[in-house]
Amino acid sequence: MSQTYDSQSFRDDSGLPSNWRNEANCKGLNPELFHPVRGKDSRQALAVCAGCIVVNECLHYALSNSIKVGIYGGKSERQRRVLRRDK
Repeated sequence: MSQTYDSQSFRDDSGLPSNWRNEANCKGLNPELFHPVRGKDSRQALAVCAGCIVVNECLHYALSNSIKVGIYGGKSERQRRVLRRDK
């Protein structure tokens, strides 16, 4: 895994234009922040997402690509699982 999030680190099958990632608050941050060890606090990652202008695009990306691990679009793994199930 790369040391920081960048535009090239995302595989994208969502159909969204790829430039949304350039506006993400997580760009340049350590990915480990968004992939906490099970049972560890994810509030810091969620705070980064809370102020992000592309949080909806990120969530769409995670759901479209069936990403099951980590914080994406301001949602935890469990929260995304519920969204997928309710679809």
